[in-house]
Amino acid sequence: MAEKIRPDLLAFLKPNAAPLRILVVESLSYLHELHKMFPQAELYAVAAEPDEAELDAPQGVHWQVLDYRAVPLPYTRNFFDYIISDLTFEQVDNPQDIAAGFSMFLKETGALLTSFRNIRHWSVLQNLMEGHYYNIVSRLYARPEFENLLYASFYKSVRVRQQQREAPDGLIERLIAAGFENECNDLETEFYLVRADRSMPELSLLKSMYTLAEREQMVRLINRIEYDVECSTSVSSLWEIVDWLGVFPAYLSSLVRETVVHTETFYQRLSECSSGYDDFIHEMVDVSAMESVDPIERECYRKMRRDMSNGKR
Repeated sequence: MAEKIRPDLLAFLKPNAAPLRILVVESLSYLHELHKMFPQAELYAVAAEPDEAELDAPQGVHWQVLDYRAVPLPYTRNFFDYIISDLTFEQVDNPQDIAAGFSMFLKETGALLTSFRNIRHWSVLQNLMEGHYYNIVSRLYARPEFENLLYASFYKSVRVRQQQREAPDGLIERLIAAGFENECNDLETEFYLVRADRSMPELSLLKSMYTLAEREQMVRLINRIEYDVECSTSVSSLWEIVDWLGVFPAYLSSLVRETVVHTETFYQRLSECSSGYDDFIHEMVDVSAMESVDPIERECYRKMRRDMSNGKR
């Protein structure tokens, strides 16, 4: 019999008095604890049937009665500091659409707190060994699959915590003997709790240093360079704003990773039209190689860096 998940997502957060905006989707039991942890926060809640929970909720919660799986959320982009919901993607037909949709409503420094049931837990495998599969209408995930889903949905950093349920004596040994790996005790992890940040944690502070208008101006110039729109002029304008604002290479490389599709083309055009900024560009590529999660993407940056060192364009 599967255990019910323990609502521990708030373990990712530390109480403070900041005027945050926090959205809770369906997991309404979090509202009271959130009110205690963040007394100055604006709390928002979405649920398909909230009647009883609404009566028991803290005062001042902003409610929306809708099914998030079928109806778009009625909020503006970059609005929330946190979106919180257990098992969000277990019963959706389009998990990447939902994950990417949530990311649009998060601030650049915001995070999604969610969870998923581990398809590699011993109880699922035991049922399969006995010829049963009880999750016909649910989606179960393995950890790498779920992490890839979030990275493909515009999140830059994914951290997990484990909720475990021990296996009967001897079962784990049988599964390992049958060829199942058990790295980090994965076979006894029934649920993973997840924090997915829109930005790399070490860059969140950097992102708060510049205004939205300044960031939009840099992004516009980056896009013009990528698509060869008055490239030389766009590069010169980009370096002007970089020098004026004192932008770090790590910050600019983060903007490039978030906005550019044709990465090699962008860096080729940037390098060709820049004079005196070689070291800055090299550091941008080095930072991107270091922070890339995808090994193919990481090797792409390393190759670009080698080509730059060898004088190739």
